[in-house]
Order: sequence, then structure tokens, then C-alpha cells
Amino acid sequence: MESLKQKTFKGTLWSTLERFSVQGIAFVVMIIMARILTPDDYGLVGMLTVFIAVSQALVDSGFSQALIRKLDRSEIDNSTVFYFNIGVGIFLYLILFFCAPLIAKFYNEPILIPLTRLISLSVLINSFVVVQRALLTVNIDFKTQAKASFSAAIVSGVIGISMSYMGYGVWAIVWYQLSNLATNVCLLWILSKWRPKLLYSWKSFRELFSFGSKLAMSSVINVTYKNVYLLVIGKVFSASDLGFYTRAHQFAEFPSSNVTSIIQRVTFPVLCSIQNDDVRLTNVYRRFLRLSAFVVFPLMIGLAAVAHPFIILVLKEKWEFSVILLQIICFSMMWYPIHAINLNLLQVKGRSDLFLKLEILKKCIGVVIIVITVPFGLITMCYGSVVNSIISLIINTYYTGKLINVGFMKQMKDLLPTISYSLSMGVVVWIVVQILPNNILKLSAGILVGIIYFLAITKITRSADLRELLSFIKSK
Repeated sequence: MESLKQKTFKGTLWSTLERFSVQGIAFVVMIIMARILTPDDYGLVGMLTVFIAVSQALVDSGFSQALIRKLDRSEIDNSTVFYFNIGVGIFLYLILFFCAPLIAKFYNEPILIPLTRLISLSVLINSFVVVQRALLTVNIDFKTQAKASFSAAIVSGVIGISMSYMGYGVWAIVWYQLSNLATNVCLLWILSKWRPKLLYSWKSFRELFSFGSKLAMSSVINVTYKNVYLLVIGKVFSASDLGFYTRAHQFAEFPSSNVTSIIQRVTFPVLCSIQNDDVRLTNVYRRFLRLSAFVVFPLMIGLAAVAHPFIILVLKEKWEFSVILLQIICFSMMWYPIHAINLNLLQVKGRSDLFLKLEILKKCIGVVIIVITVPFGLITMCYGSVVNSIISLIINTYYTGKLINVGFMKQMKDLLPTISYSLSMGVVVWIVVQILPNNILKLSAGILVGIIYFLAITKITRSADLRELLSFIKSK
């Protein structure tokens, strides 16, 4: 039998390979497509993101997390979730199909009618693999998911780039997204051993729904809030402004969200397996926090420091307004993995009710911040997102402290060394970028200096987090 540490290592390794290989391909594809397409093209797709994202959250309905958490899950549970998700997927697709004219009227963009009806197919397609993904996650089997995701990234990348060069404009983005999801779903069905049976139980549904429904509502609130920026920017500002914002946000998301996704996927089943041992749970939880910050903080601050040469070299001068937006968003997104692990703990402890209450409270605060900042322009809105991220962190950690006595102050004490290393590295990199004469030198030297500086200072100060990371890797 594999130990918990070995399973965690394998899960982290394959989850990391999947996320960064797949997202690395997606990153390259996005750069190529963005150099061909316009900010308006991306802005049009961005206008629909909130509707698709909310629908995707409803398709899952929190059942995947409920299945993962349930230690005595049965075949009846799995099949019940499968059929329910498909029903919800069909229902939501029909709603989006018939509401397409209203969405187009809201933004005053007639092209959104056919765009909405096509891209909404992603909601229906995704409903077919919720159970497969959940069961693979239970077994910490990210190798299978990596195979499917990597193949889908290659296929969709070829389609997206080809259609961009052929002049399909915004339709290239839509077909790129759809082909990625459809290929991934097909491969997961082929590679996964699980198949639905003709079973359905209302008792099983009620049991899973009692836990999952609160997570679903929390997810809908969170997804809606995350995308309300797109909604407001698309309505108040121009499609180009929305295009600039979506590109900046996507670049900031690449390191932050991908590392967070890896952490969430691995930590949730791992922490669930020791949910009744508070002492062990606390120790493992704090280690996950420190390791995630040790990876994400320097990445985000370093990205902010080299944002200008990076955007100009990668996307050309037409995207230059994205630079300042990217720099600000990096300081908001750097806290994302810390939020995720804190919220994971609430789910592990079965407090989906508290999870929901926190989401409502945080998002109400976030909406107030948006209302205050939107009259001052897009840049001020981004600063507001940083403020909201800090406030949300304080709220999340307050309740974590109530559950396992690891509150805000203890977490900040754990993270303070990494924060210090990362900020000092950011200053050094920024100075290097200002001194050098051209963008190629600025970017290459900035990255190299940042890596050397961060590794050197953590080695010289004998960072416990560096030792922990190396120990974790060597443990295999």
C-alpha cells in the first residue's frame, strides 16, 4: 500500500504535469491567436464568459465534491449523479439557447446570438464527465486526466490556430474552446473504467445534494462574482477594453490558477482522508499553505515586474494597455491558492453551510467595491480587486482559526518569509528591467535574475520552505 505522502507526491506530480503541459500549450496557442486576432474578438467571447461559467458551476451542482468527500460512496451514488448532471446540462443549454437574443440586446452586439448558441454547447458536453473526473480524483489518478487533457490541447490548438489564420475571427476562439472540451470528454470516456448503470436513487440524491447544493450555490456566487468584472466592463466600457482585461487576467491566471488547481485537486482528497485527525490535519494543512505560497508568490510578483517587456514581445504593441492591468491583477491573484486551501478545509470538515455564508458575505463586499471603483475607470477597478482579495483572506482565515486554530495571524507568520523573499526579488527584477535597453534583454535578464536571486536568498537564509519543498520532492 502506498503511504499518504507517496500518493500526495504522485498526485502532485501528475497534476502538475497535466496543468502546466496543457496550459503551456494553451498559452502558446493563445499567444499565436492573439497576435492574429483583435481585442474586439476576445472582448466578444468575454461578454459570454459569465453566462457559460455560471452554467458550468450549476452542471456540477457540488456533486463531484460530495462524491469525493463521501468515504462509502456506492455505484448508486455515482449513477445518480451522472444522470442528474446530464439533465441539468440539457436544461441549461436550452435556457442559454433561447436567451441568446436577450444577451445580444444587453450588450447591443447582434453577433452574440449565434455565438451564444454555439459556445453554450460546452455546458452540455461537460455534463457527461463530472463523475469520471470525481472518481479519478478520489483515486488521486491525475495521470489519466493528464493524457486526456494533453491530447485535447494539441487537437484544439491546431483547430484554433488554423481557423485564426483562415480569417474566422471570433469564431476561431469559440471552436478552439469547443474542440478542446469535446476531445477531452471523449478521451476521458475511453480511458476511464467507470460506466454508468441504469440506477437512480432519490435517497442518494438527497444525501449528496444536502452537502453539494451549498457548494454549488457557493460556486455560482463565486463564479458570478469573478466574471461580473467581465459583465460590467463589457457593458460600461468597450469590447476592446474587455479584450485588454481578459488578456491581462489570463496571463495572471496562468501561474496562479494552475498552481491553485493542482493544490486543490491534490489537497482535497488528501485532507479528506485524515479529516477526523485534527492534529495531523493541522500539520498537513500548514505545510500545504507554505509550499503553495513558496511557489506562487515569486511567480506572481516576478510576472508583475517583467509585465511590460513580456506583453510587448508576446502580443505586440496593440496590447500595451494590458501591461498596467496585468501588474495590478498579479497582486490580487497571488493570494488565490491561499484562499483555495482555506476553503478546502471548510469542505473537508463538512461545513458547506459556512462555506456558503462566507461566499455570500465576501461577494457582497466585492460588489460594493466594484460599485465604488467603476466610475473611476478600469485601472481603479483592478486596484479594487486587490483590496477585495485581502479582505476575503481575512474573512476566510478567521473561520479556519475557529476550526483548527490556524487563523490569519498564524498563517501570515508562516507566509511572511516567502512574502519578504518575493517582494525583494520583485524590486531587484524591476530595477534590472528599467536599466536594460531593449525588451528582449529586459525579459530574459529579468527572469534569469529573478530565479537566481530567489534561490540564492532562500538558500542563504536557510529557508524552511525551501527545505520542505526539496524534501517533498526527494521523498519519492
